[in-house]
Amino acid sequence: MSETNTLRLLAVDQDDLNVISAACQDGVCKPSDLILEGKRRRFRLEFNRFRWEVDGIARQKGLQRVRSVLSFEDVSSVKARGMPPKSADLVLSVLSIDWQPDEDPPGGEVRIVFAGHGEIVISADCLDATLIDVSQPWATRNRPAHKE
Repeated sequence: MSETNTLRLLAVDQDDLNVISAACQDGVCKPSDLILEGKRRRFRLEFNRFRWEVDGIARQKGLQRVRSVLSFEDVSSVKARGMPPKSADLVLSVLSIDWQPDEDPPGGEVRIVFAGHGEIVISADCLDATLIDVSQPWATRNRPAHKE
């Protein structure tokens, strides 16, 4: 996979998470791809990520998506607001990911906001997030677009 320049990113503060959020924007998944590993205190999101980092600089390769895993460690709780049930056959699209530290750091909350379908709020002892591409990229015809 190294020849495709796969992403492997780590976030321990808001600036780091901003980079991950930008890379994850317009990633798509099903509700069943949202996984809480309670015993490991980990929350994981498996999704098809649009490769924004190659859009524009590698037009000859075309538009691409790649299977990615975004995980958060040291999770104490996960709450869903306005999300469909896990069994729903809906496609969720990631809009943004944000970190809100507690008044007494290093703990805080991660908010993953989805287009039109609510958000996931992850309480964690600290911000410890990783984004890893886990497949080869594949071609896609559609470049995500947003109304201004």
